[in-house]
Amino acid sequence: MPAPRSVRLIAPSGYCHNQAAAQRAVQRLQAAGHVVENLSAITRRYQRFAGDDAQRLADINQLVTLPTLPDIVLAVRGGYGISRLLEQVDYAGLRQRLLHQPLALCGHSDFTALQLALLAQSGLTTFSSPMLAGNFGAEALSEFTVSHFWQALTSPTVNLSWRSQSPDRGRWQGTLWGGNLAMIASLVGTPWLPSITDGILVIEDVNEHPFRIERMLIQLQQSGILARQRALITGSFTSTALSEYDNGFDFASVWQRVRDTCQIPVISDLAFGHDADTVTLASGARATLQIENGEAQLAYTGHPTLR
Repeated sequence: MPAPRSVRLIAPSGYCHNQAAAQRAVQRLQAAGHVVENLSAITRRYQRFAGDDAQRLADINQLVTLPTLPDIVLAVRGGYGISRLLEQVDYAGLRQRLLHQPLALCGHSDFTALQLALLAQSGLTTFSSPMLAGNFGAEALSEFTVSHFWQALTSPTVNLSWRSQSPDRGRWQGTLWGGNLAMIASLVGTPWLPSITDGILVIEDVNEHPFRIERMLIQLQQSGILARQRALITGSFTSTALSEYDNGFDFASVWQRVRDTCQIPVISDLAFGHDADTVTLASGARATLQIENGEAQLAYTGHPTLR
């Protein structure tokens, strides 16, 4: 059982349409002894968003001036909306307040845009992690997801292992980064995408057909981003269906094209993304990746660790 923590909710993206799930998550966290703050973020609504732009931006920038910092800052849900805020985020203030603090800034999906912007502009390492409603509020709580979450936030070195269908073998070291592929691609050519050389790039997505995933990866390739990476790790790509028209064109075909055109290894099958079971990764951490005979291992360190 993890030690009781203070958890501050933020909702910089879409309105939380599953209010029951969010309330279930809050009750679970409180029952475990955690203090949950800023509950009004759950019910806020403006159009399709969790409040207007000013309210959602305040969730982020208020971290600069809070009298006491929480242990965990947790996104309520993803959706869409952070891209509208990136130009107004107080990157200098967040760097001054949060750098070298044991604070875990957590979320995934649309939240990827903020995480990458913070890494690019403030040098802050954050966590690609489960979120309040979709994960902690799921009807059947995933023990896999919860245990990996607390392991990542409390362990100075995090070790993950999984079976991969990748034909690659070897050992690589670099900066761990990435998240939702659609959000990564949306930041190409902007100041909000960090320029990572010798990186270990991890990607995932939902509701995207293999051809759309390949198109986004071609954008990263033609922008010179993939060529600068040591390796690519693929997580879960869910809620899509192939048809007869695809004629064998699947995700494995996409990964092989990356190997062939970019000459980098692609290590597949990490439980990371929008599935119920997902690991937690630290975007900006130092990582070592290795694979031999389909046994993949990833270790990372240098991330904020809760005391």
